[in-house]
Amino acid sequence: MARVSPIPAELVARATVSYDALQTVGETVYWIEGRPDGDVLVRWTASDGAQDVLPEGFHVASYVHEYGGGAYLATERDLWFCNADDQRIYHANDGRPPVPVTLAPSSPRALRYADLRLLPGTDKLICVRERHEADGSVHNELVILPVDGSADPKAIVAGDDFYMSPEPSPDGKRLAWVSWNAPLMPWDGSWLWVADIQPDGTLTDLRFVAGGEEESVCQPRWSPDGVLHLVSDRSGWWNLYAWRDDRLDPVIKGEFEVAAAPWEFGYRTYAFQNAQIVAVIQQGPEHHLVTRRPDGSLEPVVLPYTSIKPYLALAGQKLTFIGSSPTKLPTVVLFHLDNPTQELTTNDLGIDSASLAQPERFVFPTRDGYEAYGVYYTPMSKSDQLPPLLVRAHPGPTANWPLRLDLHAQYFTSRGFAVADIDYRGSTGYGRAYRLQLRERWGSIDSTDCADAALHLATTGRADSKRVALWGASAGGYTVLHALAMPDVFATGIARSAVVDLETWSRAAPKFQAHHAELLHSERPYGAGISEASIRRPLLLVHGDEDRVTPLRQAQALIQGLNCTSHLVIVPRTGHTLRMPSDVRHVLCMELDHLRSM
Repeated sequence: MARVSPIPAELVARATVSYDALQTVGETVYWIEGRPDGDVLVRWTASDGAQDVLPEGFHVASYVHEYGGGAYLATERDLWFCNADDQRIYHANDGRPPVPVTLAPSSPRALRYADLRLLPGTDKLICVRERHEADGSVHNELVILPVDGSADPKAIVAGDDFYMSPEPSPDGKRLAWVSWNAPLMPWDGSWLWVADIQPDGTLTDLRFVAGGEEESVCQPRWSPDGVLHLVSDRSGWWNLYAWRDDRLDPVIKGEFEVAAAPWEFGYRTYAFQNAQIVAVIQQGPEHHLVTRRPDGSLEPVVLPYTSIKPYLALAGQKLTFIGSSPTKLPTVVLFHLDNPTQELTTNDLGIDSASLAQPERFVFPTRDGYEAYGVYYTPMSKSDQLPPLLVRAHPGPTANWPLRLDLHAQYFTSRGFAVADIDYRGSTGYGRAYRLQLRERWGSIDSTDCADAALHLATTGRADSKRVALWGASAGGYTVLHALAMPDVFATGIARSAVVDLETWSRAAPKFQAHHAELLHSERPYGAGISEASIRRPLLLVHGDEDRVTPLRQAQALIQGLNCTSHLVIVPRTGHTLRMPSDVRHVLCMELDHLRSM
């Protein structure tokens, strides 16, 4: 295979398909394929391969919390899904056109659904519903409805700000669910409940299981024998527990995470296999698959993947997951626990692995005496001079940089740039204490951690201290804006879909995030720390004109007060992320031109 260097923008732009939301039904595998024109449900069978499930014009997506997830439910005969355009639940089976089972709302997307579950032994669905009222208020609740839409959904749990993961027990007699209230996010503090389900769908004998303001609980699941399991960070790490006789017994415990921060519905990072449990554990940027034996021991499963998305699906001896590595884009993997793996999707762009920069994990000291973490990519083109450095702040801010093939990073390393991805304090994968260090200091320690990483790499001979740039998207863009006010570290910055002004953003953000800043920023008004005058370096802003998470008008207001070396690129017909290959290609070239000017 021919060596690809430098990696062309066109090639990066072609890698716009994503895979998410796995489900298995017997020998059949389902997933959502994120394509430039929308999210499409795909079904794979050994006889027919991968095929689109729904007729043209239907795209599967939930917009509860705007980030969605949990948008469909497949069984042996039936399929229920949330349609992207109108957010109604539709039913499909036997190849007939989908029919709606929920009423059309009075205004577009006023009623939204997620986390669809079938109540065993009945003809009813239980799910999360989000109601957008005419007065601008938003209400979340759990509802029950007939699978055929013969009656309107009925609220069965309400009163808290947010709900997720309604999980009926295998016998259909009990329901578990998670709730939380602002200003907490679900990874800050949440509550797990259990109640009995009556024949008419009402709940009785409500019981508190675990959680609180200082404990995050998530992913309740019932084992086949009816024991409730859950993930909790009460130990300082998201570990797996079983609830028996009103106590929590550790099941998979250690200094690693058995969950991902629940930004979306439908995450599943563990699955039951007879008397064993298969789970994904995260340590920093890396994921591993382990099997818990009946005696409690953990056995690692050796696989060529270093990143596994939080969607495990297990049927019999066949485990399905979405895996990737520093040399492989994400792919849907069917793993026979007794046989070799089979990749069900192809994302081969014809890149020779010899032309890829390999990531190197590193630890660096922070100016206030702590340690933080990053991944460093050496530039592929050799030079006698120290390379320019592109530091990248991940979005979230409660997220991390997974150890997988990142063509954005490779695009720049193939052009002589070193790249450093920083898991600043507040990132996931390093335990609760590390995650909470960002509280009341967003825009401060995330920015200084990125700066300290750059200084560390410069002093250790891996970067030119005079040519260091900072890149960030969404919350990472907010990090960029603050860091550019710091002297003598960053020569320039790039911010995609940036959070600009916290006060304005908190009013415009979805209900899910509207109070996020209350825990992450210590002062009001939030925007007091950012002004046009404080940004001392050239800045490239990239923003979609249909962004519902970080409105474009904030970026427009900021750019008006900046100097002539700063620019705003508005991407038409685009939301919070770039999906169209032409847009990806255009923005990449703009970013490269901007970085070459430093």
